[in-house]
Amino acid sequence: MRGRAPGAAPHKPPAARRSGGSGASRAPRGGGPRRLYEQLRRTWDRPLTAYYLILGSALLIAVLGLVMVYSASMIYALEKSLPAAYFFRKQFLAVVIGGGLMLLAARMPLKLHRALSYPLLVVTVALMALVQVPGIGHSVNGNQNWIYLGGPFQLQPSEFAKLALVLWGADLLARKQDKRLLAQWKHLLVPLVPGAFMLLGLIMLGGDMGTAIILTAVLFGLLWLAGAPTRLFGGVLGVAVLIGFTLIKTSENRLSRFSCVGAVDLGPEGECWQAVHGIYALASGGWFGSGLGASVEKWGQLPEAHTDFIFAVTGEELGLAGTLSVLALFAALGYAGIRVAGRTEDPFVRYAAGGVITWIMVQAVINIGAVLGLLPIAGVPLPLFSYGGSAVLPTMFAVGLLIAFAREDPAAKAALAMRQPVFRGKRAGVRWKSMRRRVKKRPSGER
Repeated sequence: MRGRAPGAAPHKPPAARRSGGSGASRAPRGGGPRRLYEQLRRTWDRPLTAYYLILGSALLIAVLGLVMVYSASMIYALEKSLPAAYFFRKQFLAVVIGGGLMLLAARMPLKLHRALSYPLLVVTVALMALVQVPGIGHSVNGNQNWIYLGGPFQLQPSEFAKLALVLWGADLLARKQDKRLLAQWKHLLVPLVPGAFMLLGLIMLGGDMGTAIILTAVLFGLLWLAGAPTRLFGGVLGVAVLIGFTLIKTSENRLSRFSCVGAVDLGPEGECWQAVHGIYALASGGWFGSGLGASVEKWGQLPEAHTDFIFAVTGEELGLAGTLSVLALFAALGYAGIRVAGRTEDPFVRYAAGGVITWIMVQAVINIGAVLGLLPIAGVPLPLFSYGGSAVLPTMFAVGLLIAFAREDPAAKAALAMRQPVFRGKRAGVRWKSMRRRVKKRPSGER
């Protein structure tokens, strides 16, 4: 044979000679973690990642919430001489209706969302004003913010104020940005801040401080996204803090809630009963909990076990693993919403997505922080998780907004178009003539 003497060693490529012959197939040190990191990074960068994260995390939170509502409310329902599944059935109905609203919002075009913002604001303001009319509005736990619809159904209009402020504020700021008016402070603040303060005033007439805090957070989220100057942002924040401090200082009930932050005993008059028993529930759960349905605190010890303190029952029955799973789902939803807001070129989408995520994340932090004893009890439900149809319906519609925004991304549109069923598109090369027969399309020019 030409090029090699008899008995000579076979020729090795340079890479094989450098590695000693056996290292050519050996992955470099750290190659496994590096490959895993690259795979995860490519997965996060895919066009449909935000779409699936929003849809999947929201549905998982809602389904797990249904399970925990049934577990946490059965004893309370039996105490009220009601069927054990009474609150679960009502919540299930709310989630089904909310799922329809989510699908509707996800399929609606952006122009229709923007056109909906002003009618929604007007209707919400009208309903919140009706709450203060004697004989129409009703008080629950000292808060005058409910309207009874007949039978076991009631409506809390202040929950819809969050959605109304997000849509109206996003549309308002987007219109002003298109006209290059946001550089002027008067156009940045008016009428957004007066409109938000009107909603806050109607909410505070009913005494609902928790919802007012969330609405204030949404307002500041919109101002932040609009690029409000630091001095202007700080000035509005200072006014809000001063008003909040005055409202808290002048109410013994609100002031007592701050005294229970970090409490480890019930207090001389039991004023910290709920906060302390929430900690008891979490502490007794351990790593994996006592088992679904085996909570002890829900047997009359923990007030609002299926609403504001459902996270405590989750920790008792599912343990640290269950609570961390809930936190991970909220983190995934928040990340996906921020990604949608950060990658869009449409100002309305950016403001609306940022407002929705501010609303859901701030409300989740306030609820979970109160259960953990890190924040005062504000009386707000855990979004998509706690019992309450008035909270579930606008929240699921807001999730549908995020899904619609994720679908509007050009790369996501292309990816979704590629995943259409083959027999429905031109890619199939098939034209359906009846239920039983299909005819191949003729090539162009064939007679």
